[in-house]
Amino acid sequence: MNRRDALLSGLALTALMSTPACAQTKPSTSAEGYDATVFAEGIEQPWGIAFLPDGRLLVTEKAGTLKLISADGKSAQVVTGTPEVVDYGQAGLLDVAIDPKFSENGLVYLSFSEPGEGDTAGTAIARGKLEGTALTGTKVIWQQSPKVEGPNHWGSRLAFSKDGQYLFATLGERASYRSKVQDLGTTFGKTIRIKPDGSIPADNPFVKTAGAKPEIWSYGHRNMQGGTIHPVSGEFWTNEHGPQGGDEINIARAGKNYGWPLVTYGEEYGGGVIGTKQKAGMEEPLHYWVPSIAPSGMWFYDGPHKAWQGKLFIGSLKFKYLDMITLDGEKVVKEEKLLTEFKERVRDVVMGPDGALYVAFDNAEGRIVRIVPKG
Repeated sequence: MNRRDALLSGLALTALMSTPACAQTKPSTSAEGYDATVFAEGIEQPWGIAFLPDGRLLVTEKAGTLKLISADGKSAQVVTGTPEVVDYGQAGLLDVAIDPKFSENGLVYLSFSEPGEGDTAGTAIARGKLEGTALTGTKVIWQQSPKVEGPNHWGSRLAFSKDGQYLFATLGERASYRSKVQDLGTTFGKTIRIKPDGSIPADNPFVKTAGAKPEIWSYGHRNMQGGTIHPVSGEFWTNEHGPQGGDEINIARAGKNYGWPLVTYGEEYGGGVIGTKQKAGMEEPLHYWVPSIAPSGMWFYDGPHKAWQGKLFIGSLKFKYLDMITLDGEKVVKEEKLLTEFKERVRDVVMGPDGALYVAFDNAEGRIVRIVPKG
């Protein structure tokens, strides 16, 4: 399949996913009691956002540009020294993360779609030192192998462990390669855990498994576009797109199998059974949606606003809202819709140094919105 045909195929899948739907457990209610203001605008398809300690904001644009937004949101500069990316379908410059020791080392991490030979590409992670408006010494520290054809399902959320020693990344199954998800010899449909320099931690679950990729942390995933660290437990929470239905929230635990494509609450596009809903030895999702909401960036709130303490926020690309989730331990007990008034695809959400949430809307003329609870 050449790149043009792959893109058309990806667009066809997107069209099939546009059927109206609601959450699986019970419909979300529209939330009240928050204030939302535009912080920055004029950003082309923002995908990932991350704050620097001084309040400036790094934003990736899917086409390949990294921008540095001033602390007041009024100006933006292009950061040079970023890696070459493939920009087609869902591919591009994707997430951005700041080293926990950024104040000392200035390191910035990027996940992106790395070009290969012919029409192939693979998810990769690079890092460089931010000096002024340039990344210097930019180096790819991890790359997916083999690189394959196809425009969709790159995963690509980055999150540092609570202690800052490890970097987690989510990897999609690249749509056409579902048969490889249960194969530990590939990184399709996996989460990985590496050290900040790209080396492999000695206590990763499959380090001593013959034929397995040693960076793998968990497997049996589909397309995870959200990932964040729980501020108390330190565990890596993820969300993933199901096929036609069956989007999930999971806790990615060492060595665990989350079932795809043997287990799912979704179905084939246009109808048709995929596997079963449950299977011995495979993890149940903490929460799932049937049909899909198309979940994206996610964040646990642990800032100064008591009304939001402990809540999990997840963007919905399909229905264009920010989902505010109330948890009882690991159980979802309530969902509320925020930012429905904007009617735009929510791509990412993070907390700023001021304790507000900052939300990226995924549009050709994208913007970042600041949101706080009233009072």
